[in-house]
Amino acid sequence: MDLGSAVAGLTAELAVDSDLAPLLERFLIAILALAGAQAGAVRVLTDDGKSMRLVAQHGLPADVQSAERLVARDCGMCGAASAGDVLGWVDDVKTCAKHTDHAYFGTQCQRVLAISLPHGGQVLGIYNLFFDSDASINPQMETMLRLIGQLLGLALHNARIERERLRVTVMRERQEMVNEVHDTIAQTLAYVRMRLPLLNESMLAHDDQRSLKYLSDVKMGVGEVHDKLREVMTYFRTRMDPLGLLHALQGVADGYFDRVGISLEIRNSVHSLNLTDEQEVQVFYIVQEALANIAKHSMARRAIVSIARDHQQLEFRIEDDGLGMDEPSVSTLVTLAKGLAPTNHFGLDIMQSRAKRLGGSLVVGPNDGGGTRVRLLLPVAQARQGAGGL
Repeated sequence: MDLGSAVAGLTAELAVDSDLAPLLERFLIAILALAGAQAGAVRVLTDDGKSMRLVAQHGLPADVQSAERLVARDCGMCGAASAGDVLGWVDDVKTCAKHTDHAYFGTQCQRVLAISLPHGGQVLGIYNLFFDSDASINPQMETMLRLIGQLLGLALHNARIERERLRVTVMRERQEMVNEVHDTIAQTLAYVRMRLPLLNESMLAHDDQRSLKYLSDVKMGVGEVHDKLREVMTYFRTRMDPLGLLHALQGVADGYFDRVGISLEIRNSVHSLNLTDEQEVQVFYIVQEALANIAKHSMARRAIVSIARDHQQLEFRIEDDGLGMDEPSVSTLVTLAKGLAPTNHFGLDIMQSRAKRLGGSLVVGPNDGGGTRVRLLLPVAQARQGAGGL
């Protein structure tokens, strides 16, 4: 294999692959073939900087893998490689044997090479090559291995950025959930609390008409709190797909029929949505709530989520062929039979609020030929720049 084409191939994989562990293992397989090594390992520095953690390997015996899972940062040549941009040989492989009882170092492994993984003036870890003979490498191969170390360092750097992005996204989602709990559940519970003394007074006065009125108010409030708590728990369990909104929606569609018995199709005519991470989360929750309403109330056989764009707006349309908004569903009739006020509009209010945060609008109405249509409209300029207040 030509060394230049090998580096080009590895760089291409680095650019498109989002799953770090398999990527690192494929890197190692290619590196071992280039260098003539029998095994390889990639180690990253722990957050406290005191140890190196094994994150990928190829060719190491299971016992050695277990023993090498976590090693001290100051361990010999590996420690030197973790402290600066270094490519160096381990002088005595028997020093590596102190980590394990396995007779690997000094028998199956005769030499170990340690190469730094630098990025931006910082060393993020190292990778090792294990040779079964008294091997050596030429200057051209040494340059190649250093370059590969830089590519791996870039991969680790990007992985850290992605983890931080996901952490910030999750924290923001949780704060939004806290705000919604305060704005809806707390207010509803306060309303219920004010109604309970009135209910008690009416019951003591044997005023059946007022008692039934206040009892209905309490039931309605408890029902709203129940629905909101279910929504909060669902959203905390539902993690936004790191591959983005379109991938997340397709994942919902793939399992929708098995869960609710309604076929769901995703139709997308937009090449690039140009939405920020925060906007994608909000759009996903709006579509998710619309699909939940279809499952609970529509008695539909088929639903479609379509995505379209023109010069002025980005449109997400959720349609079904069910009963429509003017016809009572089975769940609504059961709710009414129990004396509870239906709470369908509670979820709609939340969807409207999310659309407003996005700088867009939500339109709900009848679908052509029957059923319901929900349209989320986002101005194109807003979609490009990111919604304020998120």
